[in-house]
Amino acid sequence: MRILTLPLLLCGLMLLSSINKINGLKTECHYGWNLIHGRCFKYVPRRLTWAKAERNCISIGGNLASVHSSEEYHEIQSLIMRATHELTETWIGGSDAAEEDSWSWTDGTLMTFTNWCPGEPNNGRGHQHCMQMNYSGEKCWDDHKCTVRQPSVCVSKN
Repeated sequence: MRILTLPLLLCGLMLLSSINKINGLKTECHYGWNLIHGRCFKYVPRRLTWAKAERNCISIGGNLASVHSSEEYHEIQSLIMRATHELTETWIGGSDAAEEDSWSWTDGTLMTFTNWCPGEPNNGRGHQHCMQMNYSGEKCWDDHKCTVRQPSVCVSKN
């Protein structure tokens, strides 16, 4: 009986892996990336402008991170906390630079979840078109001036 258990277990794991690939969910990530809800994320501590952070993410195979649920947001915060021991303001992939008040993710996914701080986005002084997370004491989203240099979180394309 034990001899049959191992092949059945391996078969089940292969089937689960195949189902996850069909659904676009990953079961593992490249070294330095972290698996969160079936996608791979990477915290980048280097302080860059939003545009340079996006270019950096592209250069390592991703985009600035999109966030699709409260649970995913908290997991990304945990990733930042493990790296920095605090919840620092960090770039993610939302922008309304193409069209004011029309926020979209740079990875092309739909923005179906938001976590804006109260009163945000407010386009302060008409120059806030890039999204940061961990803003204020509430650690929520804020629209911010894109030329500010801060760390970022990338999500892998592959």
